[in-house]
Amino acid sequence: MTEAVNDTLKAIAASLLMEQVLAPKFEFKPKTQASSAQPGFDYGDDGYDPKKCNMGFNEDTGTFQIEIKGLVEPTSKEAARICSHDLNEVITAFVQDKPTMERGLFDREELVPQDLTLTRMGKIVKEKYPQLDEHDQEAVRQHAIAALNLTQEAKRLATGGDDGERSANTALIDGVRKFMNVRDLDIDLIDQINPFGEAYSILAKTMSEESLKQVAAVIAAKKVKLTPEEARDLARRAVKFKQERGRLPSITSQDAWERRMAEGVAFLARMKAEAANG
Repeated sequence: MTEAVNDTLKAIAASLLMEQVLAPKFEFKPKTQASSAQPGFDYGDDGYDPKKCNMGFNEDTGTFQIEIKGLVEPTSKEAARICSHDLNEVITAFVQDKPTMERGLFDREELVPQDLTLTRMGKIVKEKYPQLDEHDQEAVRQHAIAALNLTQEAKRLATGGDDGERSANTALIDGVRKFMNVRDLDIDLIDQINPFGEAYSILAKTMSEESLKQVAAVIAAKKVKLTPEEARDLARRAVKFKQERGRLPSITSQDAWERRMAEGVAFLARMKAEAANG
């Protein structure tokens, strides 16, 4: 069963990466009050709307420009290059990380998506690009998770049309438009999506319920608790949370991600107390 699980994870990772390679070229821009239509981009029949997030298409370059609220822009040339050309390398490292995929697929009841999109992706970016400062590492993380999650959500929402060939070629973009029509894109919204949710839906249709239970049992048997490194990352995000909201995250909050940050702070406090007590 363990070998079967490993083979399944490899197949899913390969599928996700192929979808990412075949996806159109996305160019993400932060949505601000100063945002405006960019030369060369077609924003559809209704044109550019300054009151909402927009998606434009440049036919000459084949690039889709998508506005996202709260998106961090890279400041260095190296980070800008990564966000423009190397996001698939970041996504490859992410989806090929077995503990990350195992949690995303088979720990769905307990999973807080931000554990993957913020903590795990953040760790991978830091390890892959240690030369970048914290700001640019966060920019790369956000651009990578936006590319991955938008592709997966677009696939989920895409529907077929009467013209089969046209539908196949435009389904992903139609899905992105549908996702953007639900509400304005916000990086916090994107971080709340489990990147492996659509893959699990497909897996559930091809495997029996009993097989899924057996796989979940294998994953649960080797579940890893919070590590000191993960706790420190959560604590850093808790500090940012306090700066933005004037209070620390609450361990009793109804928001799962806020509770998770509070758990990280509590974990470090216990470590400090244990060290002090010898």
